[in-house]
Amino acid sequence: MSQRPGRGPLVVVGDALLDRDLVGRSRRLSPDATVPVVEEVTEQARPGGAGLAALLAARDGRDVVLVTALAGDDAGRALQALLDAELTVAAGVWSGSTTQKVRVRAGQQPLLRIDFGDDGGALTGGTEAMCRAIAAAGAVLVADYGRGVAADPAVRAALAGRVGTVPVVWDPHPRGARPVAGVSVATPNLAEARLFAAACAPPAATPAEPQPASEPSDPASAARSCAAVLRRAWSAEAVVVTLSERGALLDAGGEPALLPPPAARHGDPCGAGDRFSASVTGGLLDGASLPDAVRHAVAVAAGYVGSGGPADLYPAVPANDVHRVASQPRAVRSAS
Repeated sequence: MSQRPGRGPLVVVGDALLDRDLVGRSRRLSPDATVPVVEEVTEQARPGGAGLAALLAARDGRDVVLVTALAGDDAGRALQALLDAELTVAAGVWSGSTTQKVRVRAGQQPLLRIDFGDDGGALTGGTEAMCRAIAAAGAVLVADYGRGVAADPAVRAALAGRVGTVPVVWDPHPRGARPVAGVSVATPNLAEARLFAAACAPPAATPAEPQPASEPSDPASAARSCAAVLRRAWSAEAVVVTLSERGALLDAGGEPALLPPPAARHGDPCGAGDRFSASVTGGLLDGASLPDAVRHAVAVAAGYVGSGGPADLYPAVPANDVHRVASQPRAVRSAS
């Protein structure tokens, strides 16, 4: 699907991270601990969080603007260089360090993840240009990763101003902000939906509004229960609960619909939620109905996972040469 002429860009709002994969071979255990030794390591750096959602939307051929906050550290400069090559960035200033998520794998087997930089920073400037970008959007995706961009009062006011005017899709995070009232669709996964519904459900549930604690164990039934609670609590037009290889459950106020993928696809699920939400937003921007946009996004996300997830987004380099990823880094610029 291509963007319709005359509409504004797809604007992604949220916290941009720097993701790094260290991938090598493991043929032995360490002599001083029962852990694998990983050798011949290559590294791939790429945008993460809202940055990945924006990147995937841009690689769909769309005009994309990422509204985020960037730090002035080396990781922030590397992240901005990666983003600037693909899309437009309206960046405020992040007072802390850049959050990095580093995955270590032996072949396709994950071994551990190391997180850096989650130090309680804050958005400290640049919100005027961020809000102007939101105001010019043809559709908005909020990819909230719980680090403060979507919780900023000025950003939330700008988002609320777009509700009912353009499609607003909200991909929530357990540590993030509550969606602004009236979003077109919220897209939690099942684990997130359970947490949100438990916090939103009334103390004394009725049969039409069951408590999450009493949900059936079947994922589709649990998703149906949670979606009903969240659609009312968030005043959302619709809630889609993603169910991994089972597809997604769409509740738009009528009979909920389970939309399975065309075929089970197994692979690297990293970023599958971003792939799904970016596709839904793009479909709505193009004028597709919500069921059609969700159905298409389920297939796209399944294909993304089955083809290796984020592995092919950027070439891998020898780990000791990773700084070539952001050669000639530019200073982080605030939105102006």
